[in-house]
Amino acid sequence: MKLSRRTSWFLAAFGVWSVIIWTTFVKNLWQDSAHQAFTNGDHSHPTAFFWIHLALAVTSFVLGVLVGLVGLRGLRGGAAENR
Repeated sequence: MKLSRRTSWFLAAFGVWSVIIWTTFVKNLWQDSAHQAFTNGDHSHPTAFFWIHLALAVTSFVLGVLVGLVGLRGLRGGAAENR
């Protein structure tokens, strides 16, 4: 399958954005200013809220990386064609 340069750039940018957003989300989840992720603010007692949101963040992070890699492969494939 061939991707246009525009699509490849979009996918690569989405991958970078996804890594930044979900890394920040996990940092904020760990800091837990609303006291929902950990029982009594104790990091040794995570709640279901923490585990569900961590699973969502990890899944989204991995999918973002995969989408970004597809975009990078599209960019490299287009660069090889232009030679």
